[in-house]
Amino acid sequence: MNDSSPQLVPRREQLLALLVDGQLHSGEKLAEQLQVTRAAIWKLVKSLRDLGITIESQHHGYQLPHAVDLYDAHKLIQLCDEQGTRLQQVNCLFTVDSTNQYVQQHPVRASGQAVLCVAELQQAGRGRRGRHWVAPFGESVCMSLGWLFESLPPDLSSLSLVVGTVLIRVLRRFGAHEVGVKWPNDLWWRGCKLAGVLIEMRGEPDGQAQVVIGVGVNLRLSLSSRQQLHTQQIKVCDVYEMLAQQAPTRNQLVAAFTKELLICLPAFAANGFAPFIAEWQSYDVLAGAEVQVLQGDQCVLGVAKGIALDGALLVDTAEGVQRFISGEVSLRPRFS
Repeated sequence: MNDSSPQLVPRREQLLALLVDGQLHSGEKLAEQLQVTRAAIWKLVKSLRDLGITIESQHHGYQLPHAVDLYDAHKLIQLCDEQGTRLQQVNCLFTVDSTNQYVQQHPVRASGQAVLCVAELQQAGRGRRGRHWVAPFGESVCMSLGWLFESLPPDLSSLSLVVGTVLIRVLRRFGAHEVGVKWPNDLWWRGCKLAGVLIEMRGEPDGQAQVVIGVGVNLRLSLSSRQQLHTQQIKVCDVYEMLAQQAPTRNQLVAAFTKELLICLPAFAANGFAPFIAEWQSYDVLAGAEVQVLQGDQCVLGVAKGIALDGALLVDTAEGVQRFISGEVSLRPRFS
């Protein structure tokens, strides 16, 4: 049976829902619950493994490496409290190429409203500058929030910095007090990458602006995912590493971030980046550090001096203080 079979897809998801408690389930019991044969259970397990989901087999049973809370639209709206009324749509998908792309295809209809999309599996998630975002099942948060600005904010280039600020604010409320931001939009903890932000925008003929805010957060990375990222020379950490049993669930984290963002986006539209810049700078992990700015084949050395009001990076170099725009360069500690 292939993945496009109409019988396979819902049964496959039903099977996954039975396994998300992380406990061992016998093949016989699973077959009874889904009203299929043991052979059908084996095929369903194989189809999930083919999607990259780790399912362990032992003693004629199956289990996930650890419990996973599946995304739940009703729960997300509830956790957003009064801000949940602003959510025009909440889409909890099993699999998607890219949550950002999905939201682009389902735009917000009215300013002040939002579209939220989360996915259990993201097959073609993108990071900044076209990089692939590694996000295996249950190991991370992949979410996108669509928002419609009534008019193009003058500080739109600094929106990713606002989003990073909001995400750190939320994580610190959960107890992750050492999390900081690396310009322009990476979250770091003890020198390792925790999360990233990708903003995509489309201007409308009437002057409105459709914005999609994509967020990826490492929640509980497996050893194999860490090894894959290590081969790309990326040092990573995750929320579970910081908070262990106190770590929020994915639904809790997505809802808390969505709620805070829905409060801050209207403030950003009205007042720009100015109300957020001091907080962002208090989180800046490279402030005062020797850095290298990579721009094509060029490498500029200097000392990081924070950011300008438009979100540009300021670096004190041998030629004086220089400005750098986020879409053009990469920033690294000089002695990383």
